[in-house]
Amino acid sequence: MITLDSQITELPKVGAVAAKSLSKLGITTARDLLFYFPYRYLDFSKFSPISEIKENEVVTIRGHIKTIQSRYSFRGRMSLCEAIISDNSGSIKIIWFNQPYLAKTLQPGDEVLLSGVVSRYKTLQMQNPIYEKASDDNIHTGRLVPVYHATENLYNRTIRTLVNQLLPLADDVVDIIPQAIIQTQKLPALSDTIRTLHFPDDYNLLKQAQRRIIFDEVLVQQLAVQTHKRELQKTIAPAIPADAEYIKQFLDTLPFTLTNGQKRAIWDIAQDMEKGQPMNRLLEGDVGSGKTLVALVAAMLTAKAGKQAVILAPTEILAQQHYDSFRNYLHNSPYAVALLTRTFRTVNDQPQSKAEMQISIANDSINIIIGTHALLQGVTFSNLGLVIVDEQHRFGVHQRSQLVKLSEQSETRPHLLSMTATPIPRTLALSIYGDLDISILPERPAGRLPIATEVVTEANRQQSYDFITKQIASGRQAFVVTPRVEEDDTTTLKSAKQEVFRLQTAVFPNLRIGLMHGKMKGVDKEDIMTSFHNKELDILVATSVIEIGIDVPNASIIVIEDAERFGLAQLHQLRGRVGRDKHESYCMLFTQSEDPAALERLNIFAQTADGFKLAELDLQQRGFGSLFGTQQTGYDFKFVRYLTLDVLKIGQESAAELLQTDPDLTKNRALKNQVDPLLEQIHLE
Repeated sequence: MITLDSQITELPKVGAVAAKSLSKLGITTARDLLFYFPYRYLDFSKFSPISEIKENEVVTIRGHIKTIQSRYSFRGRMSLCEAIISDNSGSIKIIWFNQPYLAKTLQPGDEVLLSGVVSRYKTLQMQNPIYEKASDDNIHTGRLVPVYHATENLYNRTIRTLVNQLLPLADDVVDIIPQAIIQTQKLPALSDTIRTLHFPDDYNLLKQAQRRIIFDEVLVQQLAVQTHKRELQKTIAPAIPADAEYIKQFLDTLPFTLTNGQKRAIWDIAQDMEKGQPMNRLLEGDVGSGKTLVALVAAMLTAKAGKQAVILAPTEILAQQHYDSFRNYLHNSPYAVALLTRTFRTVNDQPQSKAEMQISIANDSINIIIGTHALLQGVTFSNLGLVIVDEQHRFGVHQRSQLVKLSEQSETRPHLLSMTATPIPRTLALSIYGDLDISILPERPAGRLPIATEVVTEANRQQSYDFITKQIASGRQAFVVTPRVEEDDTTTLKSAKQEVFRLQTAVFPNLRIGLMHGKMKGVDKEDIMTSFHNKELDILVATSVIEIGIDVPNASIIVIEDAERFGLAQLHQLRGRVGRDKHESYCMLFTQSEDPAALERLNIFAQTADGFKLAELDLQQRGFGSLFGTQQTGYDFKFVRYLTLDVLKIGQESAAELLQTDPDLTKNRALKNQVDPLLEQIHLE
């Protein structure tokens, strides 16, 4: 008997090859397959009489097979299965290529459904249409047909058939949502939701099912973050005085004026840390908005109060840049500032061994420690007061948790300041990060030059290359970003490996060109970025791996190949890799597309410098799945493509109401079993 926990190999017609392919998709049990939902649907629900179909139309017809036979083409290289299908209005010729078995699978007299494109060769015909014998349970055509992400040796037809066999098990899935919430929010039953997501009868029911399945995830996430926030409010953190005069004296020494957003963020942070409860704040700022200076003031206040501050950066280069900035601003201060990475170990510019630095940190003789993952290895903090995590989504939750636990001898919890340069629409940020307070830096500091952005078609490619050559000759450097790592015969999209070879041999033979992509080892990526940062390379060809956490002030040009393939928010992040110094900077959006809508998007991007506006546009045009993945939100929404602001809002409200009546979820054990694992990995707890 097949149950939800049955191994996929126990299903009929699932052999070793199919099981291996399914496992690549994360499907090992019947439950996994039942929750493996389509990513899109083909609308084959509207039937057309054969006499009314037209060339180039996508149609579905219903008729009987008059004749069907298999033969080889006149050169004998290809098998053809030819059939004549008739309905009450007429007949049409059907041809399937290299599927001779269909002449045995389908017989004259069978009633069939066929969906595909109508073409013309002497007469109207359909080539390689999707076929299915007519029945009361058609799943491959004649309806909204599910399309799943498949893999090698596994076809959508097979997935549909397997899922259809399992649909009765939908009644066995435990519904974790309280019935009162289901009724209040007018949600469909979970069993009906599963059936509808796989084989919807219409778009309205499909929309309701999508809303229901993401609501389940949102409710669990919101219960976790709201529970976490309540728990934090019960714990103790070091009370760090919000010394306004001290802050003012420091800011008066700066050669520039802070933006209003920076001033608000500094004061919010200072007030948070003064309360004696753990601060849990997200500092969100667009590229170049001045987050580092805000973090510096928070670290200074912590050090002045006799506590240690730690800044965790995702790369050695970014850690080094933070260290240089801190040392520049604090060179006349009494504070000891340390840098600890895989390569660098220094305190106030004096080299130390790792062992010496570990002792210095443990005995509280270092006030501010800046580093990478190296901080998580063998380091103990004696007096940790503040943890600042830069590009917080780049660190696993367990790594961040480990950093806090390194101060176990203290009964207090350190304050947490998470920072991100990803522009997030405020309403979305308040929903996603339900356990954090949020500070947003909407402005760029005065004096930052705008980045000249231009859409470049193939006709102007060489002209752009000539401009890049002149810029590099003047001492600048350039990024070239591609959407792919490897070459692919099925697409004309540029790949990083192919582009390095082409640029080095055919375009810039006299320049020094490097390569970086996400499949490289972390050490190798660090090494190539160090070379680029040290001006040992003129051009760095990369994938979007350089999107965040890369700061090379001398780079003034970024070329983005096949730019139409990137979201607006991602393009903005990539553009932010340049324009980080006094040099005039340029972003070139190379495109091969002739699609008017795609070109319009790129032109809108070229004229818009505000990352928050672009994020809003991306949200409207491409949805949450493109704007955020797991890395960006910090929460693993499995069905993020169904996410809407409406669902986030009702999820928040439902969670708050449920916790008022059942704060420990003791009356909702199934729900609690989903919430508890998430509680263990939220941010730094």
